[in-house]
Amino acid sequence: MPTPVHAPDLTLVIDIGKSHARLLLFDARGTVLEQHARANASVDSAMGYPALDVHGLERWMQASLRGSENARRCGHVIACTHGAALVALDGAGADAGLAWEPLDYEYAALDGAAAQDFAAGNDFGETLSPELPAGLNAARQLWWMENTHPAAWRRTRCLVPYAQYWAWRLSGVACSEVSSLGCHTHLWNPHTGDFSRLARARGWAQRFAPLRSAWEVLGPVRADVAAPWGLPAAARVHVGVHDSNACLARYLPGALDGAAQAEQTLLPALTLVSSGTWTVLMAPGAPASALVAGQDMLANVDVTGRLTPTARFMGGREFAHLLDGACADAAGPQDLRALVAERLHAYPAFAAQGGPFAGRAGCVLWQDRPLPAPLADALSARQRAALAALYCAQMSCWLIHALWGARSAAQHTVIVEGPLAHNRNYLLALQALLPGARCHASVDAVEGTARGAWCLVQRAHARHAARLEPVAPVPLPGIADYHRHWLRQLQECTSSKV
Repeated sequence: MPTPVHAPDLTLVIDIGKSHARLLLFDARGTVLEQHARANASVDSAMGYPALDVHGLERWMQASLRGSENARRCGHVIACTHGAALVALDGAGADAGLAWEPLDYEYAALDGAAAQDFAAGNDFGETLSPELPAGLNAARQLWWMENTHPAAWRRTRCLVPYAQYWAWRLSGVACSEVSSLGCHTHLWNPHTGDFSRLARARGWAQRFAPLRSAWEVLGPVRADVAAPWGLPAAARVHVGVHDSNACLARYLPGALDGAAQAEQTLLPALTLVSSGTWTVLMAPGAPASALVAGQDMLANVDVTGRLTPTARFMGGREFAHLLDGACADAAGPQDLRALVAERLHAYPAFAAQGGPFAGRAGCVLWQDRPLPAPLADALSARQRAALAALYCAQMSCWLIHALWGARSAAQHTVIVEGPLAHNRNYLLALQALLPGARCHASVDAVEGTARGAWCLVQRAHARHAARLEPVAPVPLPGIADYHRHWLRQLQECTSSKV
C-alpha cells in the first residue's frame, strides 16, 4: 500500500539558544507534533578559537529530520537564534562557504587590552549599545578577526546574522534582519534604522547581506539540501529572527496581522519579562532617554525596526544562589509574609556579570544584620525560596521603574515568560510591588521564542498569539515599607552608577 501523501502544512522552527538547540514541528493550529533537542556548546575551530558548532548542529538536524514523517509535511521553515553571533561567508550565493568559523561570544580573548581601541569607536548615544564583556558586542568579533586573522578577513565577502545563516544554508539566499543587527552589536543606529557610524567607517556595513523582514519568504529549500534534511522541495524558507525579539513580537501591533493584532492593542506600557539565566525586561514605548549604559540598559530593535528599551540582570543565576540548594517551589505566600514581617532582605548582586549593580557584592541582612554564608546554614528551605522569589521581583520592579520613569504603575502591563512565569511567589510579589499594574504570566506549554517564531510565519492565522493568565493580587502586608527600606539601602550604589 503506498505511503499517504500529505500537504506541506507544518512549520519547522529551528530554535538555537546558547546552551540548547531545539527543532519543533508545529501544525497550523500551533500544536507541536514533534520536537528534538540537544545540548549546544562551542567547538575548537581550526584557527584555535572557540566557534559556534554550525557543522555539528547541521548533522544533528539532518539526522533528526531525515527519518521523520512529519518533516515531509513541512511547508515553512524559520530559525530563531541567540544574539551576538555573526557568520562570514566567502561569497553571497548558494555555492559560498564559510570564510571563517563563527566566533563564540564568550571567548575571553575578545575582551583583551586591545578592545579599548575598539570601544573608543562606539557612541552609546548613537547605538544605545553599552560596552559588554568578551564578544557580546558582535562588532568586537569583526574587529578582532580583522586585526588578528587578516587572511581570513580578506576571504570575507558577505556577513549575515546567525538566524540568517540558517536561512541561507536552507534557501541559498543571503540576507540580514534588524532584530539581530540591533541586539547590542554597536553595528546599528536604532534612531535612524541604519548602520552605525562605526560600522560604516570600518567598512563592515557594506559587507552585510541586504535587509529583509523576519517573516519574509526567501524562497524554497534548495535542491541539494532538501533530501539530506528530509524536507520537501516545496518548503518555504523564512528570514528568521533574534530569539528574544521572537518572544516580543506576539505582543506588538504591526508585528503580526489578523486576529492576533486586536489582542495586542490592549497592552499599554508593556514590559515583557523574559526569564532564564538572564532576566531581560523589554519595554517597547519606554523613553530611550532613560537608558543608562552603566546600569546594563540598552536598546534592542524589534522585528518591525522600532527601538525597544531594554534592561536586564542575571536573574537565573542570582535566584539559584539565594536558593542555595532549596527547591524553588518550597515556599508559599505565608512565607513571603513572614519574610516581609521579619525584615529579611537580599541586596544585589549575586552574579559577577551584568545587571545594574554589577561589581557590587551581594549580601543578605536579617533586621539589618548580615547573615553568614552559607545561607543553607542560616535559613530554612522555605525562607530561601521566598527570599529568592522576592529578590527577583524587587529587581524586576526596580528595572521597570528605571525603564519607565515616573509613569504610574496603574498604567503598566507586565508579562512574564520563562521559569519565573511558573513561580507563584515571584508573580505575587511582583504584583504587590506594582499595585494597580496588570501582571500576567505566560501559560503556554511552548517556550516564547519558538512560539513567537511560529507566529511570525503564521502572521494571518495566529489565533492565539499569547496564552496569558492574570496574576490575582494577594495581600502582602508591609511590602511597600519593606521595599522602600530596600531602595534606601541601594540609593548610594545606584547614584554612583548614574
